[in-house]
Amino acid sequence: MHVQEWLETVPAVAVYALVGIVIGLESLGIPLPGEIILVSSALLASQHGDIDPVILGACATAGAIIGDSIGYAIGRKGGRPLLAWLGGKFPRHFSEAHIATAERSFQKWGMWAVFFGRFVALLRIFAGPLAGVLHMPYWKFLTANVLGGILWAGGTTAVIYYVGIVAESWLKRFSWLGLVLAVLIGLTSMLVLKRKAKKTAAAPAAPAEPAPAPASVGD
Repeated sequence: MHVQEWLETVPAVAVYALVGIVIGLESLGIPLPGEIILVSSALLASQHGDIDPVILGACATAGAIIGDSIGYAIGRKGGRPLLAWLGGKFPRHFSEAHIATAERSFQKWGMWAVFFGRFVALLRIFAGPLAGVLHMPYWKFLTANVLGGILWAGGTTAVIYYVGIVAESWLKRFSWLGLVLAVLIGLTSMLVLKRKAKKTAAAPAAPAEPAPAPASVGD
């Protein structure tokens, strides 16, 4: 079942909790589809008044910040053995190549890797634990974590919500034009086909060519 179709069957409170928990677990370091859940929920909020986009964005932001902070604490305590363990459990996401890529990003950008990592699926999973493993100062991590979480979670919710409202309003306003256009295209196609069929039927049949004379035995 499609994610949004499934969310439509869930009460609003459960949607808020689901968004916060899934994004929190993803930020903690567990590969889950947090962005898909957030986008689907924000789009659903634009179509159903039961879901408040402000509460939705707040739950997503809280999940992102808290999950990243827990991931930081786990990474700082577990160190590199934790990354090796995660690589064994989730080889697709925590492979040595992915860890090396994320580590280079942290070494190059520092706290900005945490901030901008919120907008990149791979770094969104790595940011918290890897910042802890690399012993990034907590105040730097927390600053980037809070700002990135607010901008990513709140911004994504707001953008998708308003895009959904505009799209629904546009479709309601111009749906009848689409219907008229579809009918006109159908009628035009039918008339063109009928006209071609009449021309084909009225065209004179080509005269048959005379059969060749049989060749004599002596030829």
